[in-house]
Amino acid sequence: MVTQTKPRRGLIVGNYCHDLILRDNLILAQALGGAASFISVILDGLNIPFHLISKVGPDFSYPTPTHPPIVVPTSQTTLFHAHFHSHNTPSQRRNDRTLNRVGSCDPIFPNDLPSGTRFSFGMAVGVGGEILPETLEAMLDICDVVFVDIQALIRTFDPEDGGRVRLVDLKESGFFHLLPRIGFLKCSSDEAEFVDLEEVRERCCVVVTQGKEGCEVWWKDGGEVRVGPFDAVEVDPTGAGDCFLGGFVSGIVEGMDVGDAALLGNFFGSLAVAQVGPPKLDLRLFQMAKDEMHKRKMQDFPYLERRHDWQGFRKPLDQDQFYASLVATATNTIIVSQIPEPGWNLLNSPKAVEQNNVKARLSLNSVHEESIPSVDGKP
Repeated sequence: MVTQTKPRRGLIVGNYCHDLILRDNLILAQALGGAASFISVILDGLNIPFHLISKVGPDFSYPTPTHPPIVVPTSQTTLFHAHFHSHNTPSQRRNDRTLNRVGSCDPIFPNDLPSGTRFSFGMAVGVGGEILPETLEAMLDICDVVFVDIQALIRTFDPEDGGRVRLVDLKESGFFHLLPRIGFLKCSSDEAEFVDLEEVRERCCVVVTQGKEGCEVWWKDGGEVRVGPFDAVEVDPTGAGDCFLGGFVSGIVEGMDVGDAALLGNFFGSLAVAQVGPPKLDLRLFQMAKDEMHKRKMQDFPYLERRHDWQGFRKPLDQDQFYASLVATATNTIIVSQIPEPGWNLLNSPKAVEQNNVKARLSLNSVHEESIPSVDGKP
């Protein structure tokens, strides 16, 4: 059993929402959405304490979550329609989703944040434009380190196109001046098109998720590490990046170095796509993952002790054993699926294959994050 001797309480800011998922114009599912709903599952499962600020309307359709939202009587719950389209060619599949914000709740203002409280870490994870520059600045004032999902900063919503979600360049977002105060900025490979990575990495650590290729972590002075993927049987890619971020932040908060935290993020991101909505994972999986995190942290401990901080920037030690232990964790625990199908399993039987001559992988289908179009038509 792993015990946390020094709890690190966090602050998560981002609205819950309703997600309607359609494929070829047929409703596939309705689910609780919003990055905060996915991230809270991971942090709760790993016993990372946090306070959550989220807003919904009186129409909020789900039982009161463990972390209840603020109900705004005069607003509605943010609603997204995710339209998936069946295509045959790889180039068509790359842009097989259109995302529309059909309705939106009130933004989260600085005075909605707890007053007189300091947090070890914060997470700005808006999905519908609910985080304002002044709100992020207030978070930076009360949190020791802040993790930001770039979708909270660069998304726009076209009212003349049904609330179509588009992306703008980070420099045009109104948030760029805050980068030197941000600890970690997470973006997908598609969102990275709107970021000058060489410039931004000198201001904060940048984590770029690359779907079936894993992820890369960039920091100042040329520091960079690529971390391999875990593949998964894909049912719904919504929330993969959110669960990645939940795993990544958990690893950092628990004292792991950045490379190992990124591998943990890849692990939870891969599990997320096998279900619709926030993942339901067996508690034994979380306990086994915590045990493996603790073992790995002990390998990192001398390095982190010398650094006198808990944000270890370095090339990770050989990750083969940590990777294999997480694979075993998934294959040896029961996964509770929201949409069981005959013969469906989250993970197939493990099969050893070579990845860069060092890493064993699961023989699973690929995981990817869906792209969002830009305001100027960039891919």
